[in-house]
Amino acid sequence: MLNAPCGLYCGVCRIYQATLANDLAYLKRLGKLYARRFPEIASFPVEELRCDGCLSSRRFPSCQICVIRDCVQVKGIEGCHACADFPCDHIDEFPIPAGKKAILRAVPYWCENGTQAWIQSEIERYHCPTCEQRLYRGAKQCPACHSVVDLD
Repeated sequence: MLNAPCGLYCGVCRIYQATLANDLAYLKRLGKLYARRFPEIASFPVEELRCDGCLSSRRFPSCQICVIRDCVQVKGIEGCHACADFPCDHIDEFPIPAGKKAILRAVPYWCENGTQAWIQSEIERYHCPTCEQRLYRGAKQCPACHSVVDLD
């Protein structure tokens, strides 16, 4: 359920991580952050911000209307890595710059190395190079040691 078709592995998503940790205060802060880009999220109660991954039945509000997930389902493929049209307009128009950058990096790797290697690569990538603290996609600074990071 964590293999997002777009190439953004859900296991390193901070919304998923907050859901897994049952950290409602953090989810509320994330909701406010995401509401800057997706204003409709501002009215959602924190319980509706929980996400168990892109392919689960409980998804973050903006992920519920994902055109990339819908596209691969219509095409009957696992993800963008299996699509001859990658990168397409859906990727070009992806609304979160760090996510778009990660997609453009991850999908070719996934295509070349397969699903298990892609997952392992994403899990290993999102750790602080200084202290090994587990991080999330889009992190700019390690919360543990405050090192500046650029992992996407």
